[in-house]
Amino acid sequence: MFKRNIYFQLQDALTASPIVLLTGARQTGKTTLMENVAREGNYSYATFDDLRILASAKQDPVGFINDLKKPVILDEVQRVPEIFLPIKYDVDKHRIPGRYALTGSANPLLIPNLSDSLAGRMEIFNLWPLSQGEIVGVEEKFIERMFADTLEHFDCEPLDKAALTKILVRGGYPAMQRFESGMRMDSWCNSYLTTILQRDVQDLARVEGLAHLPNLMSLLASRVSGLLNVAELSRTSGISISTLQRYLQLLQILFLVILTPAWSVNLGKRLSKSPKIHLVDTGLLAYLIGANTSRLHRDTKLNGGFLENFIVGELYKQATWSNLRVRIFHYRTQQGNFEVDIVLENAAGFIVGIEVKSSETIHAGDFKGLKNLQEIAGSKFVRGIVLYPGPRLPFGKDLYALPMSALWAN
Repeated sequence: MFKRNIYFQLQDALTASPIVLLTGARQTGKTTLMENVAREGNYSYATFDDLRILASAKQDPVGFINDLKKPVILDEVQRVPEIFLPIKYDVDKHRIPGRYALTGSANPLLIPNLSDSLAGRMEIFNLWPLSQGEIVGVEEKFIERMFADTLEHFDCEPLDKAALTKILVRGGYPAMQRFESGMRMDSWCNSYLTTILQRDVQDLARVEGLAHLPNLMSLLASRVSGLLNVAELSRTSGISISTLQRYLQLLQILFLVILTPAWSVNLGKRLSKSPKIHLVDTGLLAYLIGANTSRLHRDTKLNGGFLENFIVGELYKQATWSNLRVRIFHYRTQQGNFEVDIVLENAAGFIVGIEVKSSETIHAGDFKGLKNLQEIAGSKFVRGIVLYPGPRLPFGKDLYALPMSALWAN
């Protein structure tokens, strides 16, 4: 069993808040983690994946909540939005920390009716697929290191491309870590996506044309790390723009797709620029486009998009337990002359730029986007980093090349 790096934050929340909600994609280990965190609290347990329990809660949500032995773990709560108001009333009568430990496979921040009724009563945590640090037993501190006054020398060795491509194809889902066969990985991914796209989508919304969703996922996979162009995607997929936008929101709600917004000095302009497309996991990404380790190793262009998707995913994971609150963006000038793959911005507005390169050699030209960002951001620019398969190298004031393994180094 893998140790999850948000364990202690979750444990602390159960001692302070009456309701704690752990969300994330299916099969990331939410239930196991919540049970481990709550194992000393004598919690009862019910899952809404059990059709009998689901029917009971939908038929009489007030009676269902009143009859539960508290404290309680309720699993897959997005399937029964009817219970949120009864939970609110119960918590208002019994303001006891850790009374409800909830898990869900849908993002409540994108479903207002699930979160609004519990505002001020609930702490929300996201559980992503395993980070590389969690796989090898390290609690990563990459984000804190990048914003430190000086960039310390920490223990990270260059990672050869063969090892890196194996990491990309396996991804971070716990179940995928035990498979050695590519066929077994593909079979698991197929079943996983079928379950989500058929059952979970129907639970959340009455969506017409469900047959479009697998094709849409494949189209998005072929465009990872690129700008989202809704009009082009609509033409290619044959899905109307209004329906496509609804599908994209559903895929975000279900933690399958990440849309990373654009960074700008002018906060108002961020909303007007195109986000970048990323998938939640590179194992799913490999399945959707039929890529194996040998293909990734050969195809430099494909490898670059995979690597960026991987790094973005790792940073979203680390942000859930980092001591620094950061938001994740990308940077691109309006003319497209300069771009930076990832921009981390802390609560004070200071930024770190990160470029991702698949080549084992680095040139001064690889820093042109970072230098432009450095000029635009001025005193708010902390440093610029190029992550690549080679060793650590300085490239000017506050500019460095670092091995990819710096992400999960001790």
